[in-house]
Order: sequence, then structure tokens, then C-alpha cells
Amino acid sequence: MSYASLRECVDDLDKTGQLVSLLDEVDPYLEAAAIHRRVHAAGGPAVLFRRVSRTPFPMVSNLFGTLERARFLFRHALTDIEHAMALLTRGAFSARSPLALARAARLLPHAIPLRTSNAPVLACTTQLSQLPAMTSWPKDGGPFVTLPCVYTENPSKPGWLAGNLGMYRVQLSGNDYERDREVGLHYQIHRGIGVHHAAAIDRDQPLRVNVLVGGPPSLALSAVMPLPEGVPELAFAGVIGARNVRLTSPRNGTLPIVADADFCIIGTIDPRRTKPEGPFGDHLGYYSLQHDFPVMTVNTVYHRSDAIWPFTVVGRPPQEDSAFGALIHELTGPAIPRVIPGVSSVNAVDEAGVHPLLLAVGSERYVP
Repeated sequence: MSYASLRECVDDLDKTGQLVSLLDEVDPYLEAAAIHRRVHAAGGPAVLFRRVSRTPFPMVSNLFGTLERARFLFRHALTDIEHAMALLTRGAFSARSPLALARAARLLPHAIPLRTSNAPVLACTTQLSQLPAMTSWPKDGGPFVTLPCVYTENPSKPGWLAGNLGMYRVQLSGNDYERDREVGLHYQIHRGIGVHHAAAIDRDQPLRVNVLVGGPPSLALSAVMPLPEGVPELAFAGVIGARNVRLTSPRNGTLPIVADADFCIIGTIDPRRTKPEGPFGDHLGYYSLQHDFPVMTVNTVYHRSDAIWPFTVVGRPPQEDSAFGALIHELTGPAIPRVIPGVSSVNAVDEAGVHPLLLAVGSERYVP
């Protein structure tokens, strides 16, 4: 099945014996992360924390905790995606593979987002201080959103086709952030959001931002997927989720919101203003120290009536993001030789934290 919401995904994992519910109250400060790390290290199930201290919202973690479970979540589209990647390797219109071409073509209708006025995410509003204050490591500068999908559009070229959905670090409170009013955003200037930030500077205007949390699991995978420039993450989310992403706008002048997200934090970035962000226990097992990064002024926090707060814990590998990396490698590996001439294969070194070290096997076409 394809999932219209995080709730559908959680229910499916529960029915298939891949989720455990905790009824005792759990503290989001260090305790939930400690439980998550032990369950993940044991290769255990997803964990639904039904009662969480200082918040009305339940939390779920370890959704992508094993490669097998990650494949299970996207089983409805993986085979067709693999056919599409194989076609890309041989040439997109290979006459030798008409069946594979037909299977890959089945993905295309899901790539275009649909507009809707029926948006569960707009059912309720809340304050930042009511969200789960997930703090994973004792020296973290405050609670962080660890599975955010941050959506922006280029001020010079608005619209979802040039939009960016990325998983950038979001600090909910702490440091010098104004309570219930400001959050920190951590990203590098070469990322998609960095390009939009630069455009906002050129136009001397605030950059509009939506921080999505939860929703169909295809959103999170798309946010971390290394897609080619010009391929919208919202389109890929529809393809890998085998279901069109639904978009809505609560009022004129706001960015589109994914209608089936669990939470959406709406605000703007003054592209010339920064505040200290961090420290943060990072992917390599060390703390990223405190540095100045953009700050987002929050206008509204929307959420579904049945909202669940998903989280993960990053740190010394392997962690849950290792399964993300393995799935991405499976999907993109066959296309690498086509995209990068001379490279025959690649291998992501998980012990380096998935992103930092990639080994490639290739041959030099032009030798002196």
C-alpha cells in the first residue's frame, strides 16, 4: 500500500508486527533518545511513544531503522523506481527494454502535486513550546527537529517546480532564540535553500519558509535524496510514494503546505540576520559547535488533529540514517555510470557517517 499520512504508516507497521507502543510517560530530554538508540542497536522495531512529558503530542522513531523496513515502507514503488534507474543507465529510451520502460512510465502520473482545500494539517494550531522538546545529547544547545522537511521557493522564480525540500537542522529553542517566536536553521550556502537565501538577499526581502514535520514517509526520503538540479523533491516524493503530494495554501501570500503533513511551522528568514545555533551531536559522533546561522521568525504552527511527531537520533555510526543512506545507494547506484562518465560503481562508507566518504571505481578517459 502507499501511505497518505504518517498515521497510516504507523498503523501498517503496527499491524505487521514492526512497531511497539510505549505506554509509560517518556521524557523527550535525553530519555527518548536513549531508548531509541538501544532499540536501533538491537535491530528492533519502530517505537511509538504514546505519552511524552511536557507535550500533548505522541512521538515515533526508528521508522527507517533497518534497510528491510525502509524497503517495506516504499515497497509499492521500489520495483518501478529500479526499472527507471536501470533505463537511465542504458539510455532512457532503450528499445531493448519496452517492458521496463512501461513500468517506469507508471510513475510519472504521481509526479505532479495536486491542489486541495481539504488539508488535515490546517485543523489545529499550537505554540513552539508545546512541540516535543527532543534533545538527544547532553551538550546540545536545545531541542532540535531531527526529521524536518524544510520547504522554500526561489523569490526570483516562485512555484513548486523551482522549490526545494531539504532536511536541514532546526533548533526549536535555547541560546538567544525568542521563546515561541524564533527557531534556528542550519544549512550550507551551496544547498538548494542557500540558493534561495542568496536570491532573497539580492531582492532585499524576507525568505518564506515552511518547516514540515511528519506526513507520508516519502517526504523525508525525498528531502535527503541527492536529486539532480532541476528535479523537484515534491515530484520525487509523489513518485517514490506512489501517490501525488497534495498541496494547500492557508492564505494568499504564503508558500504551499503539504496538506497531509503532521505539523507545519510557517515563518520567514531575514536573510541578513543570524543568531548562534548549536552545539549539536552530529552524524560523525562529535558535536558541531555553536556558530551563527540564519534565524526564522515563526508566524503560525499548524498541526493535524491526530498528529504524531517523528524523530531520529544522529551520532556515531551506525544510526538510523545509515538505512536511509543504504536505500539511497540502492536507488541511485545503477544511474551513477550514466550521470558521471568514467565511473563504473560507487560505495558509501557507512562508518564515515554515510555522507562524508564515498569510494568510486572508474577509469580515466583522457590520459596524458
